[in-house]
Amino acid sequence: MPRTFTVSRSILVEASPQSVYEQVSQPALMGRWSPENLGATVPGGEEPAAVGLVFEGHNKRGAFRWTTRCTVTEADPGKRFAFRVHAIGLKRPRLRAPIATWEYRFEDKGGATKVTETWTDDRRSWPAFVANAFDRVATGGKTFAAFQVGNIDRTLKNLKREFETAR
Repeated sequence: MPRTFTVSRSILVEASPQSVYEQVSQPALMGRWSPENLGATVPGGEEPAAVGLVFEGHNKRGAFRWTTRCTVTEADPGKRFAFRVHAIGLKRPRLRAPIATWEYRFEDKGGATKVTETWTDDRRSWPAFVANAFDRVATGGKTFAAFQVGNIDRTLKNLKREFETAR
């Protein structure tokens, strides 16, 4: 079976692109919406991240916890935010390798924002059979692409609920 390297999902949020961007571009806040992320350790405090910022993301899946090192690659206020995951480990991200890229696009829809979240598998050098076997163990039987569709859907629904409840 050929690997799927990118999955993307969208949702309409009743808020401005700038206000959604200001929240999503703060990695420490991601744990409020993501089913796996617990937040991040970000040098410099609670401001929208700038290109080049390196932060550590804290994650969980069931009882398993891990930390990633990420670098912000795009920070276009109200339009696009992206970061690359390039190291992973249990308590400290010691294993360096291309892992994934996460991107968020914000599109003005006349008083609302179409938020698109995209996950890209950066493990391009892994043979498909190795990646698929690893993925099934790590996700409980799915490929990471299929698994991430569910995670993205939950993240976007949680983001929408938070913004629209706050109104």
